[in-house]
Amino acid sequence: MEAGLPDSVTPSGDPRPEVGIVHLGLGAFARAFIMPWLAEAGGDWGVIGVSLRSPDVRDALAPQGCVYHAVEMTPDGPEPQLIEQVRDVLVAPDDPEAVLAAMTDPAVRIVSLTVTEKGYCHDPATGKLNPDHPDIAHDIANAVPHSAPGYLVRALERRRKAGTPPFTVLSCDNLPHNGALTRSVLIDLAHRIDPELARWIEAEVACPATMVDRIVPATTEDDIAEVARLTGTRDAAPVLHEPFRQWVIEDDFPAGRPALDRVGVQIVGDVAPFEAMKLRMLNGSHSSIAYLGYLAGHEHVSEAVADPAIAGFVRRFWSQVIPTLETPEGEDLSAYADALMERFANPAIRHRTWQIAMDGSQKLPQRLLGTLRDALDAGGKTDALLLPLAAWIRYVSGTDEAGAPIDVRDPLADRLREAANADDPVGSVLAIRDVFDADLAARIADPLREVHAALVRDGARASAAARAD
Repeated sequence: MEAGLPDSVTPSGDPRPEVGIVHLGLGAFARAFIMPWLAEAGGDWGVIGVSLRSPDVRDALAPQGCVYHAVEMTPDGPEPQLIEQVRDVLVAPDDPEAVLAAMTDPAVRIVSLTVTEKGYCHDPATGKLNPDHPDIAHDIANAVPHSAPGYLVRALERRRKAGTPPFTVLSCDNLPHNGALTRSVLIDLAHRIDPELARWIEAEVACPATMVDRIVPATTEDDIAEVARLTGTRDAAPVLHEPFRQWVIEDDFPAGRPALDRVGVQIVGDVAPFEAMKLRMLNGSHSSIAYLGYLAGHEHVSEAVADPAIAGFVRRFWSQVIPTLETPEGEDLSAYADALMERFANPAIRHRTWQIAMDGSQKLPQRLLGTLRDALDAGGKTDALLLPLAAWIRYVSGTDEAGAPIDVRDPLADRLREAANADDPVGSVLAIRDVFDADLAARIADPLREVHAALVRDGARASAAARAD
């Protein structure tokens, strides 16, 4: 170690929990949201993390005993917490058998997921498994899988053959009805492998729904240096997060669960109203801020909502979202909107609009299109719902308002860029059935063309200001 550098962060020496959970997708969100809550709940619910693609998280965590800091970014300053819940990190492409062995261990009673929308290998427009996805096609034909659904199904297959009870599958991704979607994808994939296995999964495997909420910006090299200064230790894998957190979980755990209800997690009979509130109000406005804010020249969300045009637009956006929602028990949707604006404005959270703008083809069906459909069905106003869609079409064209290139990150990036640069960009994008169903596309085509034309003519900021409350 070079002179003057702090020592690497290491486990505290206190007893660490035995493994009870395997988590697929140990990215920043899982480490900043799920792991701290599990640590507070206590019990033998230690976690083996699995990366399905890159070794980066393993390579950062393993040399420091899989401990790291989760740093709460408050307006008054950062507050680091040492997290020791993760016991090991496996990299699936390096050793798929080690992953399957961990998932088939009888001590593992929950397999949780944060693999993002695209990790479910489904069609976002229909919510069904995409059998033509390359990873799914591989997993149907091979016992050693590539995809998250493939690992789940093959691990359950092994548990069934061994007479081991199944684990509970806990999706923690921002997807509507994520428990039902996960269940549907698993049963469909299993049926293509072995119909008897599919029937067993349908009868025996619980897939409770969840709603998760905490803003977790990407960690930068400057953040790593600041954590070293704060803690006096060199941590290669810290995560930053806002103070707010909310976790709502359907109470369906046949094999048991951590005592999360004792530390503030809401264990409920029906997650759907909470899920819809969060997806449509928080995630929907987040995507809206991302596309409009990026086009208007704002790098971070806090900067975007400091712009009166963007902030006023977001208020109007919520006024058109709220009528489409069922109010969850104990919630006040107007107060929830006020709390969201306060969270977005937190200057300590440097959440990049470009980061949120990623994977729009996977996110917008859940975050925006359902709201738009419900508003149309009810005869409600939709101008503030159409503007972020128009901004997305402008964004995926690959060129910003100043003519500079945009680094568009999306599974459909090439198709979207071609469509968004066609003679009829709106019609061409709406024709992409991986995102839009034909009925909704037909209903919104003409008004969306008008909004998009005005956006291209006047710019994102002026378009937002024209629709600001």
